[in-house]
Amino acid sequence: MKITIDCRHLDASGIGVYLRECLPYFLGSSHTFLLIGDEEKLSPITAGHKNAALIACAIKPFSMRELCAFPHNIVKKINQTDLYYSPYFNIPSGLTVPVCTTIHDIIFPDMPELTSKMGLAMRMWFYRRAFRRSKKIFTVSEFSKSRIEYYSRSRIPVIVTHSAIQPYLLDRSGTPAKTDTILFIGNIKKHKGLWCLLEAFFQAREAGLKSKLIIVGSKDNFRSQDMAVLRQLESADSSIIEFTGFITDEKLRTLLGESALLVQPSLYEGFCLPPLEAMVCGTKALISDIPVLREIYEGYPVSFFRAGDSRDLKDKLLSLLSNKEPERIVLPESLQKKYTFEKTAAVILRELTGTTQ
Repeated sequence: MKITIDCRHLDASGIGVYLRECLPYFLGSSHTFLLIGDEEKLSPITAGHKNAALIACAIKPFSMRELCAFPHNIVKKINQTDLYYSPYFNIPSGLTVPVCTTIHDIIFPDMPELTSKMGLAMRMWFYRRAFRRSKKIFTVSEFSKSRIEYYSRSRIPVIVTHSAIQPYLLDRSGTPAKTDTILFIGNIKKHKGLWCLLEAFFQAREAGLKSKLIIVGSKDNFRSQDMAVLRQLESADSSIIEFTGFITDEKLRTLLGESALLVQPSLYEGFCLPPLEAMVCGTKALISDIPVLREIYEGYPVSFFRAGDSRDLKDKLLSLLSNKEPERIVLPESLQKKYTFEKTAAVILRELTGTTQ
């Protein structure tokens, strides 16, 4: 079977990791592949694999050109394969082969306050187009599956293919010493709950907490509705709250290993990797009790707090950190290997090859 894979999202954060980690397992199969994207970035991945052909394409996903004028020569080559797979839910015009897509979450109709009415309408158009064109949709949790089925009215199969941690985080060499720091990883959009963490952190500091908060992200990306949060951060002592900006994988692994606690205050997620990454690196995780995190982290040694409740989060911070030496945890191998890209890629490949049968 010959499968086209849209690799234009290779540099995206969560989607790019999902795709990059699955590709070697796809290429290790007996099928052949047409990979669309940046040839320079794809070449190292396909090196040594004779079952992969590359075609350069710099057209932006979800653009008007993708929808209305996708290059005829690329469309022709795609339509000579058996199936088109996108790790997201953008679909170029002109395709006649079966299509499968991945929708990691469906946050915007669930939380319309995150965008404008026009922004929501545009996103819903793309969601509905994916519902209409896809033979199968993959997603990363049972929670996301339930929301996709709700909005698609269960017209198409939705298959759960979990996300997973990147293998470099499993490297145990040079384990850093623990420090009295709290770690937050994520963007600054409201559904990530940074505002709740900041309220709780300042309350906990007033109650005697000595820990420092490290935020892996950038304050340059704040939106106007987050100005109150931005003012809090700008007035904070840099010895108490630190923004890292962009950091390397090695630096991230160090922060994950040396922190006393990772806090994930999200109000909405599709899967949410940072708590798993932290625990694999030996760090405790304190996470909000939203349904998807209850699902994904069932059986893991995590602590929960009431989502959006800064007072409860403050109490949990004090309970876990005050007057205590930071503790390194060790996950059982069964929990370390519960979510792997090898498993995810196997499910995707099985479902793709069964789509045209």
